[in-house]
Amino acid sequence: MSEQFPNTMQERHISVGPVEILADADIDQDWTAEHFSTGYWQRQGHLLTSAAGGRGAVAFVRANGEQWAIRDYLRGGLARRFSRNRYVWQGAARVRSIREWRLISRLFEAGLPVPRPVAAAFRRTGLSYTASIITRRIETARPLADRLQEGPLDETGWRTLGECVRRFHDAGVWHADLTAHNLLLDADGKPWLLDFDRGRLRAPGSWKQANLERFLRSLRKISTQNPATQFAQINWLSFLEGYSQTSA
Repeated sequence: MSEQFPNTMQERHISVGPVEILADADIDQDWTAEHFSTGYWQRQGHLLTSAAGGRGAVAFVRANGEQWAIRDYLRGGLARRFSRNRYVWQGAARVRSIREWRLISRLFEAGLPVPRPVAAAFRRTGLSYTASIITRRIETARPLADRLQEGPLDETGWRTLGECVRRFHDAGVWHADLTAHNLLLDADGKPWLLDFDRGRLRAPGSWKQANLERFLRSLRKISTQNPATQFAQINWLSFLEGYSQTSA
């Protein structure tokens, strides 16, 4: 599947002490480990917002005349009891931030609606490592979960979401956590897909249906958690109508 997405984005590799950084070579930045630290941006007066939760801690900052999203990799589930942010070292090519950066860069270059990757970093300590990734922020985009709390999405909106997911599936993109939190809508109603940690390119198979079922469970879950969420079965049917359209 990788031949479908040749990686034309130029990579820049930087070593800063124990920290290894992979960055977009087109970005003019003297990279240091501090660029992945929320504290650094706060001291510069460029920290916009930050939040911690789930399997990632995200900070939004002003940088290079635009906004960036910085995410630290955090463990979820039972694994977090043993370590909140450390992963087993299996070689640089298997570091989660590096793998995600390279996948997003391929999808971005292919014209899929993902944020442009900026840089990825990891710090190895013995047999484990910590990791972070920076992408450009889609400034007007909000998670679908938040959007549905403000009012219903019309049929066209749901069909557009279905068409978006179909584009990724037709391209063989498996998203490990397809939920209403990672599928976003911008001010123009355009959908975007975020957070490709553990995602990969796969041959056609039953994973597509499993992906859709995962998304439906997510919609039902947020509806149960917050009664203000505007989601009904008819919305799902509109989503599937959009999904059934063959992507160009």
